[in-house]
Parts: sequence; structure tokens; C-alpha cells
Amino acid sequence: MVLTVKMVAAALMAAAVAGSAATKPAPNFSLKTADGKTVELKQLAGKVVVINFWATWCGPCRAEIPGMLEIYGKYKEKGLEIVGVSLDQQGFSVVTPFVQRMKIDYPIVVGDGGLVAAYGNFQAIPTTFIVDRKGNIAGEHTGSMTKEQFEQMVKPLL
Repeated sequence: MVLTVKMVAAALMAAAVAGSAATKPAPNFSLKTADGKTVELKQLAGKVVVINFWATWCGPCRAEIPGMLEIYGKYKEKGLEIVGVSLDQQGFSVVTPFVQRMKIDYPIVVGDGGLVAAYGNFQAIPTTFIVDRKGNIAGEHTGSMTKEQFEQMVKPLL
């Protein structure tokens, strides 16, 4: 069987439509930052939200933070929000000094196994979910991302 460009394009378009129909809402959460501010996902509706699960002890997590900070600075005014969900068992006692040292200016909360379960019981960090403006999971990536990869994931949704 010979596939023409039009056939391939039609198949890709059908897959894209089917994929968008299968999107699922991102599980809501309500967690506090170190300074007591509440971060609730449903309150961020209308923004593109990046939920980045990470830990201070995770080398790949630390490696991707500078790129995330750069992209956040570039697109925050266009509706991008990042929520860093630390999975450090020691909580803010280790997270706060790290956040200050790295100059992280997006909200950081501390998550737990319940939140990991709500997001599919992923097995490795960093794991990043991209939530579109309607509150649906539009993308997921496990492993460290370069600044360019990160930008490619969020820019089309802004």
C-alpha cells in the first residue's frame, strides 16, 4: 500500500482530534507555600499551568530549573504559571533554603504520595504536567528537559 502525503496528513489530523477528545482534567490540589499562601489549581484556570514534580536531592531536577526560570520570565505575562511540587520528605526545612539559593520566583509547594497518585503514580522525577487554559492535561514529560524542550511544550498553548 502506498501512502500519499494527503493520507498521512489526514491520519495525523484524525489522531490529533482523537487525542484532544481524550484529554482529561488535571486533578485539583490545594497546597500552601512556605510563606502560607495557598496554591489551588482550579484558581489558576485560564492560565497555562506547568506542574513540575521535583526534589532538592534530584540532580536532573536541579539541572532543569534555570531553563524553567528563564521560560517563566519570558511567558509569565502571557499567562504561564509554574507550580513546583517538591517531594522532599523533609519539607520546607530543605526546600526553602534551596529555593532562595536558586532564586526560584514561581510558587513552590510540598506534595505527597496522594498527589503523586492523583497524577497517575509516575515513577520518576522530574515529572512535569502541562495544563491548558481549560484545566486539562495537555502534556506530560518524565525526565529533565532542556529550556528549548520546555518552551516547545508550553508556547503553543499560550
